[in-house]
Amino acid sequence: MVNDLTNSQRDRQNILNNRYALEKVEEHLALGGIVYEDAVVFTKQQLVALFEISESTIEKYLASHAEELKVNGYKVLKGQTLKNFLNTTGGVVTDYGSKTTVLSIFTFRAVLNIAMLLTESDRARLIRSRILDIVIEVVAERSGGHTKYINQRDCDYLPSAYQEFSYRKVFTNALDSYVDMGKSKYGIYTNKIYQLIFKENAGEYRQILDLKSTDKVRDTFYSEILMAIANVENGLAEDMRITSDKLGRKLQPSELDELISITENNPYLKPTLESARIKMASRDLSFRDALHQKLESYIQTVPEADFDKFLGEASRSLEEQLADPKILDVFKRLKDR
Repeated sequence: MVNDLTNSQRDRQNILNNRYALEKVEEHLALGGIVYEDAVVFTKQQLVALFEISESTIEKYLASHAEELKVNGYKVLKGQTLKNFLNTTGGVVTDYGSKTTVLSIFTFRAVLNIAMLLTESDRARLIRSRILDIVIEVVAERSGGHTKYINQRDCDYLPSAYQEFSYRKVFTNALDSYVDMGKSKYGIYTNKIYQLIFKENAGEYRQILDLKSTDKVRDTFYSEILMAIANVENGLAEDMRITSDKLGRKLQPSELDELISITENNPYLKPTLESARIKMASRDLSFRDALHQKLESYIQTVPEADFDKFLGEASRSLEEQLADPKILDVFKRLKDR
């Protein structure tokens, strides 16, 4: 859900962390540059010409966004490093005299970073538009056109789903044995666990991801969310057993609600809950263009490793994973525990 790249460092970095999109962008834009140390780099003067702006405009952004640009490949050469660069480029750099003591260079990634920042350049605006188009194309292509189930491309998804299914049974058995309430308790307390972990009930989550009535909510959860649910379900099942045995009777709904409140404020669980909220909010915004408003404060930049996890060569569709004997062996080990 990118509104304006010039105003959002998080959205800029999400794109720059997606190396699969960057490779396609580099191929399509063909901006030129100089080959240096097996990479394409650009000088400040080349950026001035590319974006049709003044050098002072570039300097303004270097001053205001120095750390961001450095992370993405901007650097200043001087001393022997500068001499090596000038010698390596074989005189290609002609904009600078022999007395030059410092020289700014930008990797392709840093050039895109500049293009996402510049408000003074029509060419930068056109490049931003093309970048966004390519990012959408790449995510759709690599996910097989099904971002709704992009979570299932994670090699950890199936083992996590199986474990969560096992702990789900432990939880529902505990509801059967230790809570004095009708059958509505299964749906009610499933929603309360969802609200504990990611602050939404199943209906709200469905609406945000635009799920159909035939879609199963848990089929769309990331492996880390499934494991957070399993942790909570297993812990609550044990708490229900202990409390019921202590009281010598089944729990009333208000007593289970109290156990849930204690669980939510458990300091041992806090890192797990925060991590789950960050991953759901950040990944869904980047990969599914879905904004969880109740988790907006948890949205962070999606790390490069996540793009490898869901879009890289190691990521595979659920059908491909189920056909892998190694995956089946994992299920067998889990079943035999």
